[in-house]
Amino acid sequence: MKEDYYEILEISKSATAAEVKKAYRKKAIKHHPDKNPGDHEAEAKFKKAAEAYEVLGDPNKRSRYDQYGHQAFEGGGGFGGGGMNMDDIFSQFGDIFGSGFGGGGFGGGFGGGGRRTVKGSNLRIRVQLSLEEIATGVEKKIKVKRKKLAKGTTYKTCSTCNGQGQVTRIQNTILGRMQTSATCSACGGLGQVVDSKPPNADAEGMLLTEETVSIKIPAGVVDGMQLKVSGKGNDAPGDGIPGDLLVAIEEKPHDRLQREGDNLHYDLYISISDAVLGTSKEIETVTGKVRIKIDAGAQSGKILRLRNKGIPSINGYGTGDLLVHVNVWTPKSLSKEQKEFFERMSDDEHFEPKPEKEDKSFFEKVKDMFS
Repeated sequence: MKEDYYEILEISKSATAAEVKKAYRKKAIKHHPDKNPGDHEAEAKFKKAAEAYEVLGDPNKRSRYDQYGHQAFEGGGGFGGGGMNMDDIFSQFGDIFGSGFGGGGFGGGFGGGGRRTVKGSNLRIRVQLSLEEIATGVEKKIKVKRKKLAKGTTYKTCSTCNGQGQVTRIQNTILGRMQTSATCSACGGLGQVVDSKPPNADAEGMLLTEETVSIKIPAGVVDGMQLKVSGKGNDAPGDGIPGDLLVAIEEKPHDRLQREGDNLHYDLYISISDAVLGTSKEIETVTGKVRIKIDAGAQSGKILRLRNKGIPSINGYGTGDLLVHVNVWTPKSLSKEQKEFFERMSDDEHFEPKPEKEDKSFFEKVKDMFS
């Protein structure tokens, strides 16, 4: 089981954004590879801290994590599952370390070099899912247009920075000679520029290709949730690493079922005669049709709870229920005989409303739904 991100950074769930950043910087500096050469345990802790900060340092990701836990980033979501490496950490969070580690930690070792590993740009797609697919989990094969490095593209050392990825400038000021470093604008910090490329490739040696990507979507995802498929974004030039494919979940409306968290609601309409005499009805669920019994004397507004017929929890906390709302349908027009029957029944004591204790009020039923 994965460690809690708040425990990794040793902060409370109410920590502010500034406190999250401060806690990560403290952990990152303590376990930084430059301070712990050859220490694999320190390297593992360094990566864990970066993984925790990647989520808790982003308000949207933190909100999803607080609500759904680690499973909010599974099925391709989050980078803890295999896409995270040292280059990722330094390219994303190098500014947090300051100048104490090789000008931000890019390049050769884990500091000192200046040349950085470039990551390709991310791609974003939207995937529509039915309630049935959300209830069981699904694997989708999606065609994605992404830039890939063209075969035959070669690179040479950037003459502007001599392969360092950074340009150093020395200026004379009233305080003396000041040295500053900046990412090389000619190569974007890669340290290399395109030497030769196929005629159909772009300026960076890239070709736009179409690829079928398999996306495993876990059961219980919610509308608006974003999953990540590592390495399926655009390629990066040279020896860079590919970007990621970000998958936004869109829940398609269901004809008969309404979702509320992990629970589902179903409106069942029955006739007056069915309500009086009792009946059985076949209703639709996300896993197939089931037949339910309606007892004689059923009241309009009665709620039947079908346990575990809802949506599985994204956090693995079981499965929601299906709440069947019984509605007695009153006919708007009657034949002469039917009208005469109900007129005779108007004074019959059996047709007088006599709510019993178990016939709960509307507000009590709503309260029960959320309990």
